[in-house]
Amino acid sequence: MRRTTLAIVAAAGVLLVAAAGLASWRLLRPLPVAATAITQGSVEASVSGPGTVQARVPVTLSARLTSTVVRVDADVGDAVHRGQRLVVLDARDLSARRSAVLSQQESVARQVEAADAAVAKADADLEGAVARQRRDADLHATGFVSVASLDASTATARAAQAALLGARATAAARRADQLALRQEGVVADTLLGHAQLTAPMAGVVIQRLVEPGTTVAPGTPILRIVDPASLWVTTRVDEAVVEQVRAGQAATIRLRSGTVVRGQVTRVALQSDAATRELDVQVSFAGTPPRVAIDQEAQVRIATGRVAGLVAPVSALAQDASGRRGVLRVVAGRTHFVAVETGPSADGQVLVRAGLSAGDVVVSDASRARPGMRVQPVVAATAQGQPWNSR
Repeated sequence: MRRTTLAIVAAAGVLLVAAAGLASWRLLRPLPVAATAITQGSVEASVSGPGTVQARVPVTLSARLTSTVVRVDADVGDAVHRGQRLVVLDARDLSARRSAVLSQQESVARQVEAADAAVAKADADLEGAVARQRRDADLHATGFVSVASLDASTATARAAQAALLGARATAAARRADQLALRQEGVVADTLLGHAQLTAPMAGVVIQRLVEPGTTVAPGTPILRIVDPASLWVTTRVDEAVVEQVRAGQAATIRLRSGTVVRGQVTRVALQSDAATRELDVQVSFAGTPPRVAIDQEAQVRIATGRVAGLVAPVSALAQDASGRRGVLRVVAGRTHFVAVETGPSADGQVLVRAGLSAGDVVVSDASRARPGMRVQPVVAATAQGQPWNSR
């Protein structure tokens, strides 16, 4: 029994020593990690910001008179064409007013005809009175007509002259009435036309604000229409980087729905917000998304050009306990945390402005290592696709 116990103890000791040796070997053995050599390259710089979808040409169809809505022939989402009738208002009082104006116009037209006839008669009477007065004057000169007869014919001629002036004034007044009624007819026709609202452009209805039976006043909005081809995203860019943005630059628009659409900078505002120190930048869609809504949230990324310098994989970035950004640089088989200053990043690459030099080897994925580890760098392609250069 004693020999058996000793054998078991000896075997356990051997196993313990072997296990300890294996563990020590594993701890001391360098850990294989993917590594990348820092090289010169370039990164696409960009300016990003939140935005909202807006319409460049929004139109609000509003009432221009006080009336009751009889019919609305368009609903939200309907496509309409220019000149299409969309809203009908109650116009019975306007129609009655127009009929009354037409009747007055006919009456005044007859009065104008009568006044013209009166002018013609007065003109003829004046002509006869003047001829009689001249004849009496000739006869008076030869002694055949008395002074009293000459005076009477002269007075008659003067009365005929006054009657003609009065007839002409009456005719002018009737014509003025006729012109005023013609203008009233234009006003009546215009108001009657306001009872039917038509689409001022081709577009899509995005809001229907009233229903039949609603009483509206001048300025009351009824329908809102936008041109889908005029949609764009308005984003806000900080004053510090707005000089990098200019019209014509390519952009990427990510809608809140997840849809990603290419775009282009169309306009950069010249007015800055005094509170936020930001400027509005409008980015047009390269192609209208299949589903988009006014005031929908979006994220805009504007490509501002490539920036040259040292590049590293974004995955190589890490943070130390104090929150500094850096990388795990491999020196003599061990990792060392090195703080770096970074610039723009794109397509998995980041620009390193300070902290590293060309040829430095860093761990490609910082999440798989920690400072002070023994590592065996595994040859990998660099950020720019060049072979790894060990140091």
